[in-house]
Order: sequence, then C-alpha cells, then structure tokens
Amino acid sequence: MFDGGAKTIVWDEGLIGPVSLIAPYNLLKEHEVNQMFSLSEGSISSAASRKIIFLTRALPKMMDSIAEHVHSEEQKNHRREYQIIFVPRKTTLCETRLKNRGVYGNVKGAIHEWACDFFPLENDVISMEQPLAFKELLIDEDPTCIYSAAQGLSTLQDVFGPIGKVSCQGKAAKHVFDLLKRIKLEKGAPEKMTGIDHLVILDRSIDLLSPVATQLTYEGLIDELVGINHTKITLPSEKFNNGEDPGKKTIILNSSEELFSDIRDKNFSAVGDALRKRAKTIAAEYEARHGQTMQQMRQFVARLPQMNLIKQSLAVHTTIAEMIKEITDSFPFMDSLLVEQEFMNGIDTDKIHPFIEDQIGQQVDIIKVLRLICIQSITNSGLKQKVLDYYKKEIIHVYGFEHILSLSHLEKAGLIRVQQSARPFTVLRKTLRLVVQDGSESNPTDMSYVHSVYAPLTTRLVQHLIYKPGGWRAIQDVLNSLPGPTVTEEPFCDIQTLDSSKVVVVFFVGGCTMAEISALRFLVQQEEAPVELVVATTAIINGNSFTRNFMEVLNLK
Repeated sequence: MFDGGAKTIVWDEGLIGPVSLIAPYNLLKEHEVNQMFSLSEGSISSAASRKIIFLTRALPKMMDSIAEHVHSEEQKNHRREYQIIFVPRKTTLCETRLKNRGVYGNVKGAIHEWACDFFPLENDVISMEQPLAFKELLIDEDPTCIYSAAQGLSTLQDVFGPIGKVSCQGKAAKHVFDLLKRIKLEKGAPEKMTGIDHLVILDRSIDLLSPVATQLTYEGLIDELVGINHTKITLPSEKFNNGEDPGKKTIILNSSEELFSDIRDKNFSAVGDALRKRAKTIAAEYEARHGQTMQQMRQFVARLPQMNLIKQSLAVHTTIAEMIKEITDSFPFMDSLLVEQEFMNGIDTDKIHPFIEDQIGQQVDIIKVLRLICIQSITNSGLKQKVLDYYKKEIIHVYGFEHILSLSHLEKAGLIRVQQSARPFTVLRKTLRLVVQDGSESNPTDMSYVHSVYAPLTTRLVQHLIYKPGGWRAIQDVLNSLPGPTVTEEPFCDIQTLDSSKVVVVFFVGGCTMAEISALRFLVQQEEAPVELVVATTAIINGNSFTRNFMEVLNLK
C-alpha cells in the first residue's frame, strides 16, 4: 500500500475523530507522510509531495469530493499519483461513482481497504462510529450499515472466540443476524473454544424514546449539553483559570481517569456530593503529612504524583459540573424536563400541549421543540391527527416551510406519527416497569435513575433476557407489541465456558446513548449472576445529534 517517497494524506472529516482513537500516527510517520489536508479544503496544491492518499468512508459524496480534487490538480497540470483507502471497506457504488466522475482511471489498481470495523471507546464499549446509520437505513433505505455490522460482529467472533447463542429484536437486528449466519456458512464453523456466551442485537426502532429523552447521568448530560466526540470534549480554556491563552481546552473522558470512572454513571444530582467527598479526602491526605515519621513521609512522597493527578482531575470535573449545573438549574431546562417526565407518566399526552405551543411561539431551538413533540408522540403511541397537523402547521409557520422535509423524515422514522387504535406504549410502561416513581437518584436500586424516572426499554429487555426466569419467552406478549421480529436465544456455535462468568455482547443497530450504557453497567453491578457485559453500537448518540440527523432543510434555490 505504501511505497517510498514523501506523501500527503487527504482526510475525510468524518474519519478524523474515529481514526484518532487508534492513533495511526506512527504508521503515517514511518511511511513518510509529510502533510495532511481535509477533503473539505478547496485545494491541495500547496502539498510538496507527488503522492496523494485519500483516506475516506465509502460514501458517494466523498467520491465527489475526491473527483473535484483530482480534476482541480489536472487543470493546474500538477502530476500526482493517487491512492484511495476506504474505511472499513470499498463498495461497488463508490467505484461506480468514481467512474462516472471520470477519475477511476487515476486510482485503478491503487484502491485499498482498512478494515477497521469497531473503534474502542472504553474497556466495555466499542463503536462503529457511524452516526448516520439509523437515518441511512430508514430514510435513505441504504442497508450498508447492516452489512458493516454483520462483518464487524464476524470479526469480533474471529478475534475473541465463537458466539454461543443469539437473541435479537427488530427488523434491522434480524437482518444483521441473518447476514451473520451467511458469513458463518461461508467461513465455516469456528473451532470449539471459549468465546462470547450471548450476543443480543437490538434495533434502535424498538425504543425511540430513549435517544430523545434527556439523559441525567453525569456523562450523559455532558454529551447532551457539550457533546462528546470520540471520548473528547472541547471547552473554553478561560473556564479553567489556568493561565492559558484564550481559546479551547480539550479534555479526554475515559475510565483511565479514576475520578471520572467513579462519577460518570451517577445521576447528576449525586455528582456534587461525590466531588465534595473526594475533595475532603484529598485535603485530609495532604494535611496528614504534618508530624509524620520519615517512613510515613517517604510513603506520602511516593503517593504524591497520584494525589496531584486526582487533585487536577477534581478541579476539571468541578468546573464541568458547575457549568452543567448553571444549565440544569435554569427554568427553561427544568420546565422542559418536567414536561418530558409528565409525558413519560402518560400525563397530557393526548392534546396540544401549551408548553410546546409556547416554545414554538418563542422560537426556541427547533431541535428542542421537535424532541418534545417526538416524546409526546412516542409516549402516547402516536398523536391524534388534529394535534399532529397543528404542530406541523405551527412549525412551518414559525420556522419556515423549508423544514417540511425534516418533519417528513421524522414521520418516516416513526418518531412522530398518527395514533392508531392500539396503545402499545401504555402496555410496555406497565409490563416492563419503564417508569419508576419511588426510585432514588443518589442511592439507586433501579436503572431508571439514568433518566430519574424512566428506565430505557432496551436495557429492560436485556435485564429480562439475562436475569429473569424464562428470559424473553416469559414476556413474549410484550415482544409481540414491539416492531419487527424476535429471535429468542437461538444457538449459534458450540463454546466451552471455562470460568463462572458469562460474556454478553449487546449490539445496538442505530446507536445507543450514554444513559443506556450506564443503565447496563448498573444492571451488571446489581445482579448477583456474574456477567461480563460489552456494549457494541453503530454510534454513540444523544437527543440533539439523533434528532439533527433527520433534519434536512428544503432548498428551493
């Protein structure tokens, strides 16, 4: 793939973050990559190297960008050698697009694949980093993510051992499973050995409420209000009073940081107490150095670097928590959260809601308005025709008719729809105990703490499957009310379990939220049966990013 001579890499912007998770910079340095450009930049003519490598996802629009770059260089009579590296794999559609744009001859024989199906975000979380997968599947009717998911799970099996049994719920989940079986037949059955005891595949369509509901865990709120991009957030540096020049400060959020690992999954209302307790502990340790013996002083000095790291971490997370608290204590946030929780409890879901009317009249962010309408529609199993028509009319009148496509996409995805005679969400709420009124946020005994009152439907299904007698067979009537087919614990391969713990992989087709991950971690910690749980997903999503994916402004120019 890489031969001698200096080279220039031209990145697809959507890959910069994911690829940074596995840090291929040593590889780039080793192969004399001397410059890097973005595909969105107009020209690469300043590059001194003659060899250009395009690192890109397999998207037709990226092929258009590559073609524009190649044609631009040809018009300037710049002689270049081109290579394309597709992540994770090339597609016939992209090759056809290159041919139609007249540049396939420039790269023929120099097209490669970097089969990186999953990117590790945490010890227990891996992601395909395809945030548009759900929208592409439902709106664009592009099944590429199904193939990518099946290939990724097959690779996971090759690396960590065979999958013992599979359960799945939803149409997309069933498609992934069927394709995974076909890949297994082509490859042949893996050798009998230890591996993954149980693979659970969940279609995002079976639970549309969790991604649009406001997350209330510490990490979930950071993602909601700031946005976590590939385990990193960016904040104004002046917030930290560290003497840096005005600008942005990048903070990495993962479990390698002890304090963040301790508070990430807590409800935000419990984070303040946790930070205060940690601050008192650190202060007491510093104070204890007075009057120590020489041996005790040596032990203190040995611990000092770790204590300083915790102190710095404490300062960072105190600042972040204060920033979040300013927002969560505000009337707009509290009022909106109250309406959300009323909808979850089935209160005022069947009428035009005055709060949503006011929000539209005040022209607040359209994403916030659409999220509330989606929550009302989902919790009411659809809206009455007159209610839905009223909301659509008001949005088009206030925000502009160009949002008509966005509303159409939300309807097609099932986030807003006309109410039918059946009311499945009411049944689900009672049968699966999705809403818990008497739960504790500071000392939770139920996973509903991640939304204060609401337990994600997806994680409740995992709880019933793994820990409840009879598994999904005991709640077959409930599963029948969910969209798509059900596969219940179908044997996949023969495996040997050498220890008492079981390895369960929960794969979300269409993305999952930080709150759902926290709920699954909580579930494993609370239950007595030893289970090692890994979350795999097409992407990490939050209410804003999930809703924004369906936004498409109609352009009549």
